[in-house]
Order: sequence, then structure tokens, then C-alpha cells
Amino acid sequence: MSWNEEKVAKLKELWGKGNTASQIAEIIGGISRNAVIGKAHRLNLSAKIKTRTATKNNNYSPIQDEVKIKSRKGKRSKFKSLIIEKDFEPENPKQLEELDDNSCKWPIGHPDEKSFYFCGRKSLKDFSYCKLHLLYAYQPKGKKEDNNDKEDVQNYINKKEQAG
Repeated sequence: MSWNEEKVAKLKELWGKGNTASQIAEIIGGISRNAVIGKAHRLNLSAKIKTRTATKNNNYSPIQDEVKIKSRKGKRSKFKSLIIEKDFEPENPKQLEELDDNSCKWPIGHPDEKSFYFCGRKSLKDFSYCKLHLLYAYQPKGKKEDNNDKEDVQNYINKKEQAG
């Protein structure tokens, strides 16, 4: 496809009116959207940046933001409730060299810090983590974060323990 003067003039006209590259390609015919974009770039036509004008939303309330924040914190808060309700054995801090097949390998802290260690609790069979850290690490297949509740997570752990 070659660009002739007529097509270039039509491109400039349509581009100036704010048509999309796809629309321009369809109107001119026989050219692709990418060809339109490339030619517009070579012709140094202004980039089409549409800015949104700020409009005041009378229905907005800060409570909406709080609801969004709470929904984002859903999983973490559910785990916290599990921690509060359940008695987990205390951590048994271990260094990398001290870990064995039965130790929870959940890292605590940052590896560059002197205080870094691994949980060290007894891990569940066929897993690298203790029951608490298994709650953090594994999610049931096909479950969305918002739909997970304490019973779903507990059922998941029970199924995994029985299968092992």
C-alpha cells in the first residue's frame, strides 16, 4: 500500500477531527490501523491524548473508600481472626542450617538482617510449612480471595491433612 497525496490529506483531516486510527483505516480503506499510526507518526501529527475533565461527584463519600480498603484487607484480617481463635505451637526459631524435613521453612524478617530466621514449628506432612503458615501460603483452587472464610480455609487444611 502506498500513501498518495489524497490519502495523506484524508488522514490529516480525520486525525484532526479526533477519529481513531482504526476508524481512519476503515474510512480510507485498504490500510491497517498500524499503517495509519505509523504515517501519523512520520507526519508528526499531534498525539491524541484525551484528558478527562474533573467532575464533581455528588454521590461520593469517604465511606466508599473505607469499604474498598476493608475489602482489600479481607484475606489478612481473616487470617488474623484464625490466629486469635486457634492455639498454635510457639515458633522455634531456626537458622537455615538447622532446618530439617519436619521444620516449618517460613522465613521471618529479611535475609540481610541479623535477626532473620525460619519459623521452625513442626511442618504438616508433605508441606514445607506449619499449619499457621500453610494458611498464608496456600489457597484452595478456584476460590476468590473475597470468598475465603475461616471455614473454607480450615476445610482445605483438613482435606490436605487427610490426603497425606
